Amino acid sequence: MTGKIALITGGGRGLGRNAALHLAREGLGIVLTYNSNAEAADTVLAEIAAAGGTAVALRLDTRDTAGFQEFADRLADSLQTTWGRRDFDALINNAGTGIAKLFAETTEADFDQLMSIHLRGPFFLTQTLLPMITDGGRILNVSSGLARFSLPGFSAYAAMKGGIEVLTRYLARELGPRGVTANVIAPGAIETDFAGGTVRDNPEANRHVAQMTAMGRAGLPDDIGGAITALLTGDLQWMTGQRIEVSGGQLL
Repeated sequence: MTGKIALITGGGRGLGRNAALHLAREGLGIVLTYNSNAEAADTVLAEIAAAGGTAVALRLDTRDTAGFQEFADRLADSLQTTWGRRDFDALINNAGTGIAKLFAETTEADFDQLMSIHLRGPFFLTQTLLPMITDGGRILNVSSGLARFSLPGFSAYAAMKGGIEVLTRYLARELGPRGVTANVIAPGAIETDFAGGTVRDNPEANRHVAQMTAMGRAGLPDDIGGAITALLTGDLQWMTGQRIEVSGGQLL
C-alpha cells in the first residue's frame, strides 16, 4: 500500500502512535486522530515529518456520533489539501481506553463508556466514512486477547471487543463486493499506558504476563505496530473476516 493513505483513530499515543510511525516508514500517508492530547499528536506528526513522511492530525471524540459527519467533512478537506484526494485506503479503528473492574463492581456508567468508545463509536464512524474508503481498501479493527481468554476485571471491556469481532465479520461479508477487506487484530498484554500502564510499569505484573506467554515476555508496542503494518501492506487482499491474535502465545 505504498503511496496510499491510512486513517488511525487514537493515533497520538500507545499502539496507534506506533502503528502510525511504522506505516509512515512504509510510505503511507497518515491521518491520525486524537481526542484531547493535541501535543502528543503534534509530536507524532513531527516524528513522521522528520523521517520524510506526510501526516495530518484531526480531533475526534469517538463517543460523539453526532459529530461524525462534521469530522468526515474536515477529513475530506484535509485529504484534498494534503494529498489532492478526498478518499483514503485503510481505516484502523484503534481508539480506546480500558476500565479494570470486577464484574460485580462494574457500573452502568462504566459499561456505557466502554460501549460508546469500543463498539458504538467504531460502528457508526465506519458507517459514516464508508463512502470515503476506496474500493479495494482495508478496514482493521483492534480487539484484544481478552476476547479469547478471561482475566478478572475486564468483563465489560472484553464484551465490547467480542462485539467488534462479530461486527468485523459482517463488514467483511457486506463490503466484499467492493473488494474492501475487514479484519481484526487482537493484541495480548502490551507495555503501554493501557489500564494505567500496569504491564509496563509494574514489574510483578510484567513477570506474571511473561510467565503465561509462550514467547516468555510481555508484548511491546513495536510488536503490534509491525503486525498492523504487515496486515495492511502485505499481499493479503484475499484475507477478510479474520481475527489475528498477536499476543506472543498468551494463555495458549
